[in-house]
Amino acid sequence: MKGWRLLFRGAHAGAVATVEPFKGGSVPVLVWEITPADEAALDRYEGWPFLYRKENVKVKLNGKSVTAMVYIMNDGRPLGQPSCYYYSTILEGYKSAGFDVDILRKATTDSVDMEEAAYE
Repeated sequence: MKGWRLLFRGAHAGAVATVEPFKGGSVPVLVWEITPADEAALDRYEGWPFLYRKENVKVKLNGKSVTAMVYIMNDGRPLGQPSCYYYSTILEGYKSAGFDVDILRKATTDSVDMEEAAYE
């Protein structure tokens, strides 16, 4: 997704992933076609509408621009560090998909650095 960045928000050492608009940013994504039953199951898993909201965004798929639904964390949660287990799970997904893991590493350091700067 062009114009977005990956960050982690939530309780200390328990933050979870979200994406936020960011000029010049880019976040790799996988796109799935889902059924209404799939979406209902994802809604429960992702804590919709309390933790995450759903938004439609434009993404490139096979060279074409398509609209895709994405879960984005609701406002109000502080930036933070993900747990080792959560981070490892996302890292495994990044590697399996062939994504640049430096994007994930940068999201972690940016989230922690920005959190610390907010308290200075």
